[in-house]
Amino acid sequence: MAREAKTKPKLLPKDYKSKVKPTWCPGCGDFGVLASLYQAMARMELDPARTVVVSGIGCSSRLPFFVQTYGFQTAHGRVLPVAIGVKIANPALTVIAVGGDGDGFSIGGNHLAHAVRRNPDITYVVMDNEVYGLTKGQTSPTSPLGFKTKSTPYGSSDAPINPMAWALASGVSFAARGFSGDPKHLTDLIVAGVEHPGFAFIQAMSPCPTFYNTFDLWRPQIEALPEGYDPGDRMQALSQVFRDDGIPVGLFYRQERPTLDSHTRVTAHPLREETEDFDVQALLEMYR
Repeated sequence: MAREAKTKPKLLPKDYKSKVKPTWCPGCGDFGVLASLYQAMARMELDPARTVVVSGIGCSSRLPFFVQTYGFQTAHGRVLPVAIGVKIANPALTVIAVGGDGDGFSIGGNHLAHAVRRNPDITYVVMDNEVYGLTKGQTSPTSPLGFKTKSTPYGSSDAPINPMAWALASGVSFAARGFSGDPKHLTDLIVAGVEHPGFAFIQAMSPCPTFYNTFDLWRPQIEALPEGYDPGDRMQALSQVFRDDGIPVGLFYRQERPTLDSHTRVTAHPLREETEDFDVQALLEMYR
């Protein structure tokens, strides 16, 4: 009698948790983002051995330590070039980049525009708390005008960056915004971003209860995009991100266009899905 084939057990959110416990402050919004990421990975049944989480520097950039996948913590602001490099080196991998508003929109700001141009098949989740948390509460690129911090004791004189408008104006092929206080909705956005063929930008509003507690400020302003909203209309998306009467969340824009993998020769290089070892010699031959 033939033996019955053993079915592979379904992966659960807990299977993506590493042995390292999160070191964020109690109540940090990043816990909600991490929970959403666990749920999203389990829903898509991502293979931990073929998934890479890349981060920069900052409180949110500690996240790769807490996930049972491959991880790479880079230098400040360099999350996107490294994440793109990982994807080019092995297109079979699922690559998720994570970071904060300071890491992504200050020293790393220029990388966002060029990542959008190249449209690599990676997902970028930015945990936006509108303050520098790791260095103990300085003004960030998304801090509101007049915000008083250790670096701006008389109030910030710099207008804040609008990350969604920036990404959309640069030509991003996927743009979404979620709230760490609604992890179920954020999970849906992360799944949609990872499944999107191209660069997916997700702004996760993630309050910092220690240096800028915006939970009570943001929660009543969070609202879904209006009924009948068309995520294929970039101008409609821009009109929503410039609203000053609330914080709309959801899928702002999605467009399928050629990815970095599809119009470069790296798609046929030796690090294809069935390759187990890193063939350095074959890689060098390809670039001769």
